[in-house]
Amino acid sequence: MWTSRPDGGPDRLLTLADGVFAIAITLLVLDLSVPRELEPDEYREALRQVLPDLGAYAISVAVLGSYWRDHRRIFRGVREVDGQVISLSVVGFGVAALVPFPTRLLAEYGDQSVSVAVYAGAVAALGACHLAVAAVLARRPWLRHSTPTEAAAPLNLLDSATIVVVFLVTVPLVFVTGPAVMWLWLVLVPVKVYLGRRGQTRG
Repeated sequence: MWTSRPDGGPDRLLTLADGVFAIAITLLVLDLSVPRELEPDEYREALRQVLPDLGAYAISVAVLGSYWRDHRRIFRGVREVDGQVISLSVVGFGVAALVPFPTRLLAEYGDQSVSVAVYAGAVAALGACHLAVAAVLARRPWLRHSTPTEAAAPLNLLDSATIVVVFLVTVPLVFVTGPAVMWLWLVLVPVKVYLGRRGQTRG
């Protein structure tokens, strides 16, 4: 049985998170380029070919940015962390650092079901790590300040869980319906807007 022993404040963990997410987002843009000294027709064709890269980049920036924000929110009311919180967070950082790889697969082989499944699986795994950290902190009041952490609020947990479910459902569906199932990810936009407004109203 895991014994919770406080291991200092969350500052170093948050600093590590900032660095990991910043590097992961930076890595996304390294492959975006257009060759130099092209003829006009070649230039337009090169721009057309970079559009999938830009699309995959935009999706991954939105995903990583959302999870970075959620990670900050999870730790907003945290006073101390223990070994399990650190371990789960580090696993999540490892998945976040891996996101540029499935992003490249999505950009170059987005018409392959395996690429979509790998990307969706990575995003779902990242979300599952965040939910696990939030759940552990919610069950350990001695790690938090006297005020409840915002991340433990039902709407915030539902927000994170929705992302996990949508991307996780994509993994088996893509082998049945094909890569076009990626459009299912757009359902997250109105859901997150709705939950965000509900959260502001309750706040």
